[in-house]
Amino acid sequence: VQLQASGGGLVQAGGCLRLSCTVSGSTLINLAVAWFRQAPGKEREFVAAFSRNGGYTYYADSVKGRFTISRDNAKKTVFLQMDSLKPEDTAVYYCAASRTIILSSTRTPGAYAYWGQGTQVTVSS
Repeated sequence: VQLQASGGGLVQAGGCLRLSCTVSGSTLINLAVAWFRQAPGKEREFVAAFSRNGGYTYYADSVKGRFTISRDNAKKTVFLQMDSLKPEDTAVYYCAASRTIILSSTRTPGAYAYWGQGTQVTVSS
């Protein structure tokens, strides 16, 4: 499974961006896909995720109500729509996937076997 993240950029506070994570070597069936982010000097943190069956979504409290995760199964792509962006959202955003993750590990980076290369999001104040 290979993941390709794209869509990052520079945006002013209050603006929006849409990130894409395109999967190759697999379909999205039975594949949990998540977004994480890592700011300089900080640990990688969970942002949002789809469950393996695609029926459930999960969000970090810090982005709930502002970010929306969605998917296009035909295009094998998972999106992260980011609205009302804040300077503290500045980070490298990574998509990750797992075929074997259990629900309780959804927010744990180490539970994901496959990772994309990351895309930089910078929010200016």
